[in-house]
Amino acid sequence: MSNRPFMYSLKLGVGIVLFGLLGLLAACADQTSEQEASGVEVPVFEVNPLWPKPLPNHWVIGSTIGVSVDSRDHVWVIHRQSTIDEINELNVIHEPASAECCAPAPPVLEFDPEGNLVNSWGGPGDGYDWPSSNHGITVDHMDNVWIGGNGPDDGHILKFTRDGTFLLQLGRPGVGTGSNDPENFGRVAEVSIDPDGDEVFVADGYLNRRVAVLDIQTGALKRYWGAYGNRPDDAPVPPYRPEDPPAQQFRSPVHCAEISHDGFVYVCDRASNRIQVFMRDGTFVREAFVATETLGSGSVWDIALSQDSEQRFLYLADGSNKKVHILDRETLEVLTTFGDGGRQPGQFIGVHSIATDSEGNIYTTETYEGKRLQKFVFRGLGTGRAADQGVVWPN
Repeated sequence: MSNRPFMYSLKLGVGIVLFGLLGLLAACADQTSEQEASGVEVPVFEVNPLWPKPLPNHWVIGSTIGVSVDSRDHVWVIHRQSTIDEINELNVIHEPASAECCAPAPPVLEFDPEGNLVNSWGGPGDGYDWPSSNHGITVDHMDNVWIGGNGPDDGHILKFTRDGTFLLQLGRPGVGTGSNDPENFGRVAEVSIDPDGDEVFVADGYLNRRVAVLDIQTGALKRYWGAYGNRPDDAPVPPYRPEDPPAQQFRSPVHCAEISHDGFVYVCDRASNRIQVFMRDGTFVREAFVATETLGSGSVWDIALSQDSEQRFLYLADGSNKKVHILDRETLEVLTTFGDGGRQPGQFIGVHSIATDSEGNIYTTETYEGKRLQKFVFRGLGTGRAADQGVVWPN
């Protein structure tokens, strides 16, 4: 008996199934395309695991507590030599040295865009008080370097040339009188520069609870404010709880005060898990909360702005949750997040500070046991990104 009818039916059935599968795949592709077409564009990054290059002279770094990018896209970091807890194991303090390695790097390090170390300096010197616990570094539009400190008595700010020549000290250690002091500071976390107004915005900070605005040339205090534009009050603020009404004063630390091109000031109220936005004169505009269930050290550690002309995005370093949030700057909505806890490239331990260069790349530093600088390469805008991307490893 011939099996042609059976074979014909089998081929016909297989053809129908294949046609159906192709149609299903096409429909899925169309649906995916529609989803991506209607999705929100976000900046896309991937970690560069080979940046920066190894340090010379057997140098190692401690808690890396600040990062800034200058007019040449050179990347500056500041770290704390005293936090190199492997110091005995690495033969740093043996006299004479018991082995070739290792030695603490100078506190201030400058890298070129390729990741080469091109300059280093810092530490105590004549004519100024080096902070007992340096914190934050900012390079202004004239390539001068500003440094704060959050040690117990650090009530001052230092200004240097790019080669480390001392220029100016504002405030004195150990004499501050609180958040309404006109001359001294209270453990400054970071400063930001407004070149349009020749002003310095100070996140002041770990002891005080204010944003202070200074003249960039003289250092004179021009104005200051607390949360919601209120007069700062140093009375104790209860620990953050998600169910409580928002605190009417900043919690410590006030960890950043970043200025956008269009004149808005974005303030990190770290332990309150919030960003507060002000006009240059201290007028309160709005606020947003990020990772609201975060307790302890909070989620809002530092902010950098994207490098497009409109600065559409905010990049938020979240040291507690070990990730970087990408926010829409207009709505302050979190669009996506990347990073994870760990020691591998693209992971974080205490991501503390964040900065961007003219190409849109992101640089992060890590405190605690992170003790490193990382580069995340900007790959343009994309859609359909997961809410939490995890480690953005190179494709």
